[in-house]
Order: sequence, then C-alpha cells, then structure tokens
Amino acid sequence: MPEKKKSVAKKSAKTINFGLHLTLDGYGGNPDKLNDGKLVKKILDELPGKVGMHKIYGPVTMDCPEFNEKDSGGHSGFVMIAESHISCHTFPWRKFVSIDVYTCGSSMDKKFIVNYFKKAFELKKVELNFIKRGTKFPAKDLVAK
Repeated sequence: MPEKKKSVAKKSAKTINFGLHLTLDGYGGNPDKLNDGKLVKKILDELPGKVGMHKIYGPVTMDCPEFNEKDSGGHSGFVMIAESHISCHTFPWRKFVSIDVYTCGSSMDKKFIVNYFKKAFELKKVELNFIKRGTKFPAKDLVAK
C-alpha cells in the first residue's frame, strides 16, 4: 500500500493586515538641510530607534547628481529595518523631499514621524498618504515548515 503523503497546507480563513506604509512628500524645505547628506544619514540612523523599529542594515546614503529635467540632484538614503524600511530622497533645488516609512508592525506613530521630518528639513507643507498593506495577509502560516 502506497504511503499516504501528509498535507502541508493548514486551514485558516482568518486574516490580518500585514503592515502600514506612510508616504510623506515635503514642500518648501530648507535647501541647505535638504542638501546635507550627513543630515539625511543622521535622520535615517536615528528615526528607527525613536519609533520602536530595529535597524538591520544601514543606513546607506548617496549624493545623487542631476539625472534629468525632473531631478536636479540631491541625496537619497535607505535603512533596512526588521519591520521593513525607511527611505528618503531630497531635491534641494526644488525644496522638496519624498519619504517612505513602511513597517510590518501593527502600529505607527504618524504624528511623531511627520513632525520629525517637518522639523529636520524645515518643511512648510506636507502631503501624506497612509496605506494599510496586505489586508488579506493570513493570520497563521498556511504551509507547514
């Protein structure tokens, strides 16, 4: 008699939301601060600890030369956190910054994060998007390890 294979699929209809993603676009910032690569690196180094996230790689930052008509140069940086990542792209000559804060955690202090970046770059105006990611993420593993 052939050996019956054990199913590796687990049954679970329950889902949870995987993560939270805040995008912040900042306008009217201080061009000197937006053009300070050391400041961008310091922000990416400090922010995870201030919001209860855990760095696992970085931060890594780069001076970015002019690329095209839309991108006249600035600084870009990224820090990988156990919960996901934080990225920051500055455009000093446009007084603009584009930021992503993404976590697989179940909460995020949006107000603190927004105020942190507003103060750091002296932003006059911000545009925010907040997305719940993976809204059908299984609450438990579906496949046995």
